[in-house]
Amino acid sequence: MDLWFSEYHQEGVKLSINVDREVFSCQSEYHHIALFDSKEFGRILTLDGELINTEKDEFFYSEMMVHVPLAVQPLIRNVLVIGGCDGGVLRELEKYESIETIDVVELDEKVIQVCQKYFPKNQETFSDKRVRLHFQDGLKFVRGKEAAYDLIIVDTANPFGINESLFTREFYGNCYKALREEGTLISQHANGFYEEDEEAFRHIRHRLISVFPINKIYMSSVPSYAAGYLLFGYSAKKANPETDIQVAQWEAQKIHTRYYNPEIHRGAFYLPNYIKELI
Repeated sequence: MDLWFSEYHQEGVKLSINVDREVFSCQSEYHHIALFDSKEFGRILTLDGELINTEKDEFFYSEMMVHVPLAVQPLIRNVLVIGGCDGGVLRELEKYESIETIDVVELDEKVIQVCQKYFPKNQETFSDKRVRLHFQDGLKFVRGKEAAYDLIIVDTANPFGINESLFTREFYGNCYKALREEGTLISQHANGFYEEDEEAFRHIRHRLISVFPINKIYMSSVPSYAAGYLLFGYSAKKANPETDIQVAQWEAQKIHTRYYNPEIHRGAFYLPNYIKELI
């Protein structure tokens, strides 16, 4: 039997991946969770029919979320991750000995349980003694924090539906308060190619620039994502990721990466003209 997983990027555009089998499927309180195995992309995680990541290219995304801010501020100690259910972002954060605590906030406990079981390469990331799991709404969690973190990573899909509260001015304002004097917020900005994603990009950016004094956009290739790339937001109180990268300090730590390097870091902030026009 010829099996395919298909995700619609737009009404007339879809990504289809030939899969060997469905590994797991269930309905949690918040999501329909399904995993597939494929020859080309390895194991695939989907939530409500949306592709979240694949084993083959997940590191493109996770490395660019983590190492960009850590290369600017190599001695970050306390980190908050909102989302990050598969453990990829955690894996990259745990490479830094300077990090003392990582709070992970995920609304759907079942997603974490499934990822721990079915993504064995990242299974140990949740057992790191620095990791503290919190199963609750991200907005409610960050609301009560003040000057608690050096870095906040918002690893969520898009500003609609169940995640909508994590893309509001109230949420970003609370993140600002939860960050220390030189704190940084990293967030996903979808892409600027399809009309729906362009709308999401404008939605996110408009709210961030009303809160943070420094807001930069950078991009990364992610082959399995819509349009083949993803935009990230770097929002900070002080540091400029284009000029303040600490190359010597970062390289001295000998962090192993498969995608990220200081040259990629610099190049990621050079944007095509149609993205500049959105900004």
